[in-house]
Amino acid sequence: MAFAKDSPESIYFSRTFKVQTTPRYDSIAFGEAALKLRSFRQELLSANLVNADTPNFKARDIDFAEVLKNRLAGLEEKRSMGLELTNLRHLPGRQRVSGPEVLYRTPVQPSVDGNTVDPDLERGHFVKNSVMTEAAIQFLGSSFRSRLAAITGQPS
Repeated sequence: MAFAKDSPESIYFSRTFKVQTTPRYDSIAFGEAALKLRSFRQELLSANLVNADTPNFKARDIDFAEVLKNRLAGLEEKRSMGLELTNLRHLPGRQRVSGPEVLYRTPVQPSVDGNTVDPDLERGHFVKNSVMTEAAIQFLGSSFRSRLAAITGQPS
């Protein structure tokens, strides 16, 4: 969209839509969070594929975009499981649960044995996540190279 500098359209556009001129997140923090979440999701998807024939196994996944947005905004809650005290002499303790909230996938075609894994769908998610993981590695590597080039003053 090209408007004349002081045209009414230009003024309306600049007042209505704010243009982000600086990055919203640090590229290294973003790359690290994305890579950790991609790796976690890869583990979930591979567990789904391995358990495709396990009766009553429920396919699990995460909402990657939502979890990444919350993690970068610092809104990720620290989930923990409480321990039950059955005796007054027990010490109260907290056990941390690692990773984001895991969701269960709604089955496209339910099976008789209660398994909700669709191997074709899971393979598709697995391959797509693998490609995105590789992209996250490349992005993080390029962030490191560009910062190193800026520090040393030499081209990367």
